[in-house]
Amino acid sequence: MSLADAIKREALSLGFNAVGISRIASSNQPSAELSAPLSHLLFSRLTKWLNLGYYGTMAWMTRDPSRRSDPQLVLPGCRSMISVGMNYYTNNRANEQPGMGRIARYAWGKDYHVVMGQRLSQLEAKITALAPDASTRSYVDTGPIMEKAWAQQSGLGWIGKHSNLVSAESGSWLLLGEILTSLDLAPDEPATDLCGSCTLCIQACPTGAIVEPYVVDARRCISYLTIELRGEREVISDELTTQMGNRIFGCDDCLDVCPFNLRADATSEPAFAPTPVTLAPNLQTLAQISDENFSATFKESPLKRAKRSGLLRNVAIAQENLENR
Repeated sequence: MSLADAIKREALSLGFNAVGISRIASSNQPSAELSAPLSHLLFSRLTKWLNLGYYGTMAWMTRDPSRRSDPQLVLPGCRSMISVGMNYYTNNRANEQPGMGRIARYAWGKDYHVVMGQRLSQLEAKITALAPDASTRSYVDTGPIMEKAWAQQSGLGWIGKHSNLVSAESGSWLLLGEILTSLDLAPDEPATDLCGSCTLCIQACPTGAIVEPYVVDARRCISYLTIELRGEREVISDELTTQMGNRIFGCDDCLDVCPFNLRADATSEPAFAPTPVTLAPNLQTLAQISDENFSATFKESPLKRAKRSGLLRNVAIAQENLENR
């Protein structure tokens, strides 16, 4: 068994549903269109997106685009990227009765950053046991890595027109993480874009945030508005608040309509099972939540990222939309 195959076997044994490997080409290679490293293309795409201002208030996206585009500037000597994915889809349905908010499916259970981060640390330890001289570094949404592009390069899926990864096996419900390593591992075949002429995700976006296929203006995206954007009600325009509906943390609309989700199986990972609060978030109850109860209720949840102040703002907007129906 090759070292690459041994690492993949260990990843699957830890509970990852998908694993693939991509090779990191040297940024000093010729930059002719067909032979340029992927990092050159990523840098071009990122700087174009940044220059358009689509990052909103996420200023960290503007810091050193070269490093964000090139894994060798993150881990010196990086030769390979091990991309992993975990299916978070469950067969549960959100309670859409009047008075209920809506939370994005990925946030129904425990914080995937913690769940996947712990297992990536275990996988790093197994890699060290297999190859003691290897250098590794792992991330779950926490590092300057354009993880969806490398996941596509490693064969886990392709970036859909909604800018999220789509897997032929898991549909749109795949959470990503990665390990950078100095090991020169046999790479997998990149995934092929199978979106074709479909534009369902673009049509489904409530705010028109998908400004063109594969390009999202975060400033209009409900996930950005409800999670990343700080401030009081006034920081969101009336136009956008009315389109937010009852969504209080994230938005799944562009994911829900993807035809590839028809073949997605439910996860067997207990950490992603919904709680009564996340499946049926009562707006009136949440509007009165105290600091103490917020901390206790969402201690292990992604919702803590919005902070209590952000959640209360989002709940107030949802209640306002409910009253104006």
